[in-house]
Amino acid sequence: MKIHEYQAKEIFKQYGINVPNSILCEKLEDIEKCVQSIGTPCVIKAQVYSGARGKSGGVKIAQNKENALKYASEILSMVLVSPQAGMKKVNKILIENAVDIQKELYMSFTFDRTNEAVTFIISEQGGMDIEETAVKNPEKIFKQVIYDTFYPMETIEKLGLSSDISEKTAKAAEALYKLVIEKDALLAEINPLVITKQNEIMALDAKLNFDDNALFRHEDILLMKDEKEENPLELQAQKLGLNYIKLDGTIGCMVNGAGLAMATMDIIKLAGKEAANFLDVGGGASSEKIENAFKLLISDKNLEAVFINIFGGILRCDFLAEGVKNAIANLKIECPVIVRMEGTNKEAGADILNNSGLKFTVVKDLNEAIEVIRKL
Repeated sequence: MKIHEYQAKEIFKQYGINVPNSILCEKLEDIEKCVQSIGTPCVIKAQVYSGARGKSGGVKIAQNKENALKYASEILSMVLVSPQAGMKKVNKILIENAVDIQKELYMSFTFDRTNEAVTFIISEQGGMDIEETAVKNPEKIFKQVIYDTFYPMETIEKLGLSSDISEKTAKAAEALYKLVIEKDALLAEINPLVITKQNEIMALDAKLNFDDNALFRHEDILLMKDEKEENPLELQAQKLGLNYIKLDGTIGCMVNGAGLAMATMDIIKLAGKEAANFLDVGGGASSEKIENAFKLLISDKNLEAVFINIFGGILRCDFLAEGVKNAIANLKIECPVIVRMEGTNKEAGADILNNSGLKFTVVKDLNEAIEVIRKL
């Protein structure tokens, strides 16, 4: 689960991490009051679930009140186009004090799945071009895998900062690590973490992503979820208990099992098409769940066809076939539906679909499925 920058900064403050003074603004008519409250110079920042906001025009520095009002009005009404998250309507802006910056650093904690441990990452080259630094100057980025006790100073000393700044940076790192552990964060990122001209350490940006499976322990964080920032189809899927992720292709997928779903997306690619979604209906899907899955699939305006790829184990093929037949009859689906079933009662399942009077293409194997998809 993601949250906004302004929410992440509120959590940062709880852990003693310095952030600029700021105010959230959600209405055009409140902009002047908000700017007046913060004063100038100030920074106007779009609040959307996306990185690279600065490069997309979603972050601007205003030196005076006139520019602050202009920038705030422009950003609050804009559709931000980001290379990371596509198009995002800006519904909130953060107006915060500008800071005198001496140097920009980068700091984050994430999970290293290879080493099965939290990893601390820090660089002396923070800011908008951190991705470029990772490619062109990887030696400028330092990592520390945390297996037991976290000692940030041994990594921070590699940056060549003064002892005073190193100690303050280490204190911020310890606070951020504590947040990660206590709040079950999968990612905690500060970019940039700045050294001010007053020799203080301050988080100018804040990104926190949390483990969905741990949210039952954090009702306060769950309340921060902004449904306006979620894909509506993915949000609907969550409420229906389906594992669904919207993609950019035209072939809708219905699969049981995450590994099979990934393989199915590869199969569609081999056929020269792109998957419209990832959809795992699970091992024990009911007829109602299958119908709900179809409703999700056909809600996608880009849909060209549906490919059902099922391995019958817990979910028997004949049971699936009945659910699919009923769903298509009830929903009056007109796009082509290709079905490949393997496993328990696959012959019975194929008979149900072939004798349903509805338009299905039941294929024998994946090679045949590829040919059918290729000819669409």
